[in-house]
Amino acid sequence: MSSDWTNAIAAERMEVDTEFNDRVEASSFSNQQWNLVMTALEFEINGAEDPETAEIVADTSNLSTIMPELDRIAEQGPMGGGGGGGSSGDTGGGILGGVKDALGLGGGGGGDDRIQEAEELAAEYAGLLQEKLETNGRWSMVCDRAA
Repeated sequence: MSSDWTNAIAAERMEVDTEFNDRVEASSFSNQQWNLVMTALEFEINGAEDPETAEIVADTSNLSTIMPELDRIAEQGPMGGGGGGGSSGDTGGGILGGVKDALGLGGGGGGDDRIQEAEELAAEYAGLLQEKLETNGRWSMVCDRAA
């Protein structure tokens, strides 16, 4: 079952989340928005029967359902409804956010662009997660559970 293997990789997910923080901060998403994107993703292992060729992929089919909420978070700005840790990447606003907006790279509008960016980040995240599992020697076990 899917949840069996996904529950077994909680430690690796936490490590990848931490390592992926810089990538999120360089994106147009705030940490709060990225957390919402992550709730819309489901990870699957394609070809789990053969760990040599298997790969983790992100099912991004639910991303369009969260776009209105992503826009609401962006509209709240730095003072609205706050995120978690308080790092500069949490708000998506400030000088960097203003520059991104001026260049047409920031929030609001461009839903298709934001979905595409979320899909690209999700694929990158899935690749890093698989790499982490392989490095930790847990990839075969995870594939067995997913098969």
